[in-house]
Amino acid sequence: MQNPDEFANIIKELRLKKGLSQQQLAEQMMVSRSAVSMWELGSRLPDINMLGRLADCLGVERHILLDAIQSEPGETVNIIVAEDIPMLLNGAVRLIESEVPQANIVGFESGAEALEYARFNRVLVAFLDIELDDKMNGLELARKLLEIDPHTNIIFLTNFAEYMTQAIYDHCSGYILKPLSRERVRHELKNLRFPVRGFEL
Repeated sequence: MQNPDEFANIIKELRLKKGLSQQQLAEQMMVSRSAVSMWELGSRLPDINMLGRLADCLGVERHILLDAIQSEPGETVNIIVAEDIPMLLNGAVRLIESEVPQANIVGFESGAEALEYARFNRVLVAFLDIELDDKMNGLELARKLLEIDPHTNIIFLTNFAEYMTQAIYDHCSGYILKPLSRERVRHELKNLRFPVRGFEL
């Protein structure tokens, strides 16, 4: 599983070795000092877009930071799909399975079922239909999943572009306009906000 404490220790050690204060590193990174502080406390991890810049500032290869953040070898890669139309759900599960056969892909027709699964199984990637069901739509489900694990990669599925602004505001990993295609799935899985060790595309 992801280990924020290990990452925090590495970041602090590398920063001190470079002779940088938190403020100096923050200025080089163009982030707030509190962001650096949270990384070093293990309360937050930088996303993949920040990782390359951080590696450059600390004078290390990117893989050193990735190894500290990513899942331990052997951890099951759980990917969920939430879609309320059974035919679309089955198609999406089969398509994603064909791209990452080593992952555990589980489909759900309701947000409540998906949420219950996530409470007991670490979900690394979640493909969520936005207009999911009357009780919980995909945007609400995404927020609840991120409360359980802030490093779950959320990829929205929808027929509508109008939700894109909200998805960006919520810092989702990806946004796919239906119909789902192999090319889009591969693109999103190759560009996850929080990279996942355990499958190669």
